[in-house]
Amino acid sequence: MSQKQTNGKQPLERRTFLKAIGGGAIVAVANPSRLSLAGEIKPEPAPPKPTAKSSKVICVGVVGGNFGCSFYWHEHPNSRVTAVCDIRPDRLERMKEVFHCNTGYGNFHDLIKDKNVDAVAVFTPAPFHVYHATKAMTAGKDVISAVPAAMSLEECEQLLDCVKKTGRTYMMAETSCYRQEIISCKKWAAESKFGTIFYCEAEYHHGGLDSLMYDERGLPTWRLGFPPMHYPTHSTSMIVWVTGERLTEVTAVGWGDGHEILQTNLYENPFWNETAFFKTSGGHCARVSVFWNVASGGTERGQFFGDKMSYMMARPGGVPGMIGYPAPKERMEVYKVPQWWKTELPEPLRHDSGHGGSHTFLTHEFIDGLVNGRRPAIDVYEALAYTAPGIVAHESVLRDGETLKIPDFGRAGREAGKSS
Repeated sequence: MSQKQTNGKQPLERRTFLKAIGGGAIVAVANPSRLSLAGEIKPEPAPPKPTAKSSKVICVGVVGGNFGCSFYWHEHPNSRVTAVCDIRPDRLERMKEVFHCNTGYGNFHDLIKDKNVDAVAVFTPAPFHVYHATKAMTAGKDVISAVPAAMSLEECEQLLDCVKKTGRTYMMAETSCYRQEIISCKKWAAESKFGTIFYCEAEYHHGGLDSLMYDERGLPTWRLGFPPMHYPTHSTSMIVWVTGERLTEVTAVGWGDGHEILQTNLYENPFWNETAFFKTSGGHCARVSVFWNVASGGTERGQFFGDKMSYMMARPGGVPGMIGYPAPKERMEVYKVPQWWKTELPEPLRHDSGHGGSHTFLTHEFIDGLVNGRRPAIDVYEALAYTAPGIVAHESVLRDGETLKIPDFGRAGREAGKSS
């Protein structure tokens, strides 16, 4: 599969992008000869739960004082925040206050030199993620990163190579994996209650995104013109996480209205909305839509259709989540979603949190993995399995819906020895 740019222009240089909106490198191309195509993959068992409490404490450095402040490293019994970092003084002060931390840096490179930091939480603009994650791991730090994992297939390779080379732990903070409904679906799948999940749908609709394309000073952010399918993980993760299958090929289409933003953005992206139809490693199918401009309520939701049971997450407008059962007793039932955070987390984290209760789970999964010497559930292999399909889907959109193969970057069980 060729990943050549369709417009014939060279990829935007990092320096130019940094100067324009403070981001990192954007779309680059991969060498397909280094990649294999996904085959049949069976779901892995859930990570083992610790059998005993540990007194080990992970010292965390948090980078990015906007979204980064919505996680709970300061509440987990096995972690504390020892350093924070943001280039904006106002956000840096807020981080110090939220995390009860007196050590603050205005420069990321100074934070990763701090010997009192064991792990780095990267919550910087999306184009920075691979750059910051690889620099931190090379400096000897474990990393949890905001989504998406990467901006190109080349960056996917770069991230995986760094994890293998350094042996550090990498985790992606994908919120959809720990939405309370998806926790239920994951359990049902493990118990075979769905039977065969032959079709899935997942969607991330964020109408009114224009309010996030500019900051409070009126300056453009990294979101200005960002390709929808380069932010696929809130949707693709639901499918891969619940079914255990990889997404192996895609055809996708997009819609744009010629708006000024779509004609001038640094990503050269002409689309507000993109919809992708995927084939999975199990021979099944899935639809994903990511919309930035839509006349409906915003949503992050999934639907899983099986031959024994189906589940549809709640819709905007107050339509509740439903479980469906087949004939001869065909019926639909409203599903009251359990608050899993009340029972499955350490006591200090048993409270509701952002993105459907997921932030406390992500906090715990990263810290608990480090404390107990195990891979986090959303390791680098899972992160790339959620991220790469969107990158290829956007390329399919640019090629007028051409069906493209999605490279398989592997999974933890295939690797010998310890790596993250």
